[in-house]
Amino acid sequence: MAESTPESQSSEYGAGQIQVLKGLEAVRKRPGMYIGSTSGRGLHHLVYEVVDNSVDEAMAGFCTSIQVTIHADDSITVVDDGRGIPVDIHPTEKLPGVELALTVLHAGGKFDKQNYKVSGGLHGVGVSVVNALSEWLEVEVRRKGRVWHQRFHRGIKQKELEDMGPASSTGTKIVFKPDAEIFTETVYSLETLTSRLREMAFLNKGLEISLTDERLQPASEETFQYEGGLAEYVIFLRGNRQAVHENVVYFQAERPEADIELALQYDNGFSENTHTFVNNINTHEGGSHLTGLKAALTRTINDYARKNGIFKKADESLSGDDVREGLTCVLSVRVMEPQFEGQTKTKLGNSEVRGAVETAVNEHLAIWLEENPKAAKAIIEKSLQAARAREAARKARDLARKKNALEGGVLPGKLADCSLSDPSMTEIYIVEGDSAGGSAKQGRDRSFQAILPIKGKILNVERARIDKILGNDEIRAMITALGAGIRDDFNLDKTRYHKIIIMTDADVDGAHIRTLLLTFFFRQMRELIEAGYIYIAQPPLYRVAKGKEEVYAYSEDQREQAVKRLTNGRGEEAKGLNIQRYKGLGEMNPEQLWRTTMDPQTRTLLQVTMESAAGADSIFSRLMGDEVEPRRQFIEKNARYVRNLDI
Repeated sequence: MAESTPESQSSEYGAGQIQVLKGLEAVRKRPGMYIGSTSGRGLHHLVYEVVDNSVDEAMAGFCTSIQVTIHADDSITVVDDGRGIPVDIHPTEKLPGVELALTVLHAGGKFDKQNYKVSGGLHGVGVSVVNALSEWLEVEVRRKGRVWHQRFHRGIKQKELEDMGPASSTGTKIVFKPDAEIFTETVYSLETLTSRLREMAFLNKGLEISLTDERLQPASEETFQYEGGLAEYVIFLRGNRQAVHENVVYFQAERPEADIELALQYDNGFSENTHTFVNNINTHEGGSHLTGLKAALTRTINDYARKNGIFKKADESLSGDDVREGLTCVLSVRVMEPQFEGQTKTKLGNSEVRGAVETAVNEHLAIWLEENPKAAKAIIEKSLQAARAREAARKARDLARKKNALEGGVLPGKLADCSLSDPSMTEIYIVEGDSAGGSAKQGRDRSFQAILPIKGKILNVERARIDKILGNDEIRAMITALGAGIRDDFNLDKTRYHKIIIMTDADVDGAHIRTLLLTFFFRQMRELIEAGYIYIAQPPLYRVAKGKEEVYAYSEDQREQAVKRLTNGRGEEAKGLNIQRYKGLGEMNPEQLWRTTMDPQTRTLLQVTMESAAGADSIFSRLMGDEVEPRRQFIEKNARYVRNLDI
């Protein structure tokens, strides 16, 4: 393209200067617009797009089995036994249907409600985006007694669709390799794919989904198939928490506005664990279906308690928080034309769905409570205990507010605040111990970095009700410093810092404190994690010095490389070499702490994300709950992966 001056560009601007991205060029030019990112999240999204097509076939009643394989080179194969993508020539586009689906955005059978009543495709971009962002992709279609094959390179077909001969079955097979020119990360996480595929199997009762990883020797294979569907999902999510009633509440209801499926069970924990889905899409931000569910639960349980004389006072009632304490619940609705809103397009906006869900839950839950009086009484007794704790927490809040401890006026005395007030420009370090807190306060940039030291190990909120949580001094200091409230009083917009950085020692106690803090944020301020505000600081493990040269190492590999570089390959026996293992942040002076862990130009921060809320809930319950046996099993299974364990 000929160079031009800014002046000539502004004076000669015409139609010829408008860039037109044809076909799939737009996807390769702006991949983030279509799959969210070019990091690990976008990489895994490619698999989800292909699998979602197969799941849509299952939802339409034409597919019973999906097989996903991760190959040694991180290419992916997805095979289903559905009808197969159409191969006949499209009447207006003059291309085979399969080629059209793979090369044209917004081309597919999902827009014709005769083929798919509902589908999980959120934006209608589908497999064509996978094709555009793959180094190569091959498709094999078994349909109407024949096998058809076609290959593409970065979205461009390498040959015409070819008839490969007779076929004895139907289905689609897609093999693709993500393009390293596009993705910053091309290695698939077995754990991430396992979590997603297991979830899809739970949501689609009876559908068999298998996952094979050929990168392992021998290859690993796991199959997910749940005849109990959502009822089994609730048992899986509840994990090791003890159930309050034996049987899972489960029902399906078909209404003009939506098909509704619900499963729930109460346990002896104190957290609510509700997951909602629309057409198999995880609606993290909730929406009208969740609003209907919450209203129905509160109303139905209160009505039953009043009708059966369980309340002691005439004006007694349970709040929404009370009836959801210890609840594990999965709501799945299927809507013909869902309207999504919210920041991540995972909030359902269809107002008519609220009424449909509310009516269905009122009706079916009321029947279940009448038919299971013993279980109903146990649920209501648990909710009444929650109400008593809520009242105690309210009194604790009121007392705290009088002392300016939770809102308004005075910030915690040990908080060293920053001078800037714009939350998007500021960050707070939650630092373990007064010694490290002192170094951090001296070493920080006071304009935008705040420091909050905490003493020792905070309360394990996994085992505590809200009244006990609010009675903990360290937790109250954090709530006050962050300024956004807690639980239902939480308001993300009031958060005083958009980077909340956990900084603990690189030892076992530090790891435990970090886990307690993460448990607190996950259970009491989950929105902070969902917004991407929580980070973990990465202090160095070693200081390697020789003469006036020094290198900070954040891993064993970096330590070895530093030793080689400073000794010209002679190793740790070289004279004058000093290796210091940092076990505590307090061992670093303020200048060292700034340079290694707090300076935005040189530090390393790990952002805490939540790919799977269900998976996170299971881990926190297992590691931080009352049951010892699941924790022991986890430690035995994962002990071999531990590094830098202090003995």
